[in-house]
Amino acid sequence: MTKLKLGPLADDRPVKLTVELPAAVHRDLTAYAAALAAETGGDAIVPEKLVSPMLAKFMASDRGFSRRRDTSKS
Repeated sequence: MTKLKLGPLADDRPVKLTVELPAAVHRDLTAYAAALAAETGGDAIVPEKLVSPMLAKFMASDRGFSRRRDTSKS
């Protein structure tokens, strides 16, 4: 089995955000949540909890965004 990109989720203070997702994306989030729970041996994960770490991982891996963010901090 291939290792998932996300590991156990950090328990962090949330900020409420409302988004609309296509049904196919929600189905994939639900499937990913089940796979992550099975891989980590943890409890079931609600798909909503995956959005933040997935976005963070995506932004961290985007080199163009990292360069822009780093130059704007200067």
